[in-house]
Amino acid sequence: MTNGAVTLQVQSLSKAFGGVHAVDDASVDFLPGKINAIIGPNGSGKTTFFNCVTGMIRAAPGTVTLACKDVTRSTPDRIARLNLGRSFQVCRVFPRMTVLENMLVAVRHASVTGPWGKARNEAATDRARGWLRRVGIDHLEHSEARNLSYGQQKLLELAGVLMGEPDIIMLDEPAGGVNPSLIGRISTLIRELNSEGRTFIVVEHNMELVMSLSDHVVAFDRGRPIASGPPAEVQSNPQGSRP
Repeated sequence: MTNGAVTLQVQSLSKAFGGVHAVDDASVDFLPGKINAIIGPNGSGKTTFFNCVTGMIRAAPGTVTLACKDVTRSTPDRIARLNLGRSFQVCRVFPRMTVLENMLVAVRHASVTGPWGKARNEAATDRARGWLRRVGIDHLEHSEARNLSYGQQKLLELAGVLMGEPDIIMLDEPAGGVNPSLIGRISTLIRELNSEGRTFIVVEHNMELVMSLSDHVVAFDRGRPIASGPPAEVQSNPQGSRP
């Protein structure tokens, strides 16, 4: 863990779909080692911004710099190998796989035959069970993911992200559709993981959660940041506090 040494900077990023500018000349510096939040109304470009940063869609023009490397044209897997992990607005799990299988599917490519392969698979299984225990769903490891509540699926998705041991974690609406008790669990996990040196960038509509959790807030509107700073400062800004 790097204790905030890994940085993510975005300069003049743009993405248009037809004549609509989903992201419009957006420049953002995130605070390393802190919990950063992105807020804004529906359609303000938050998820498209996430997708551009993580290589899911190609932005032009603009520059994304991760750990001092230009990753603007990089593929999602290459960006992930630079220790950036993300979740999605609509939870992505394999519904007919068990919880443990969901955890292991991302590392199957590393499997090889013979004793070394067996040892590697056992190590991955132990690590997966450790993360499931950390997020509080280890008792469900043999359950199919489709039988979990939506909140439990969110925890499974987060645990899967953590299998990559990322230094920067981008979460797209982690509290969306989740009951209050599990929101509390997710919030506690984010704080604990942040205290261990991981940087968070969280898109979220739950303003109570944002204001209690974040160190730094960026408000988006019409595809670009319109305010940034400490939560209370952005909340008091007439532009940044718009729902």
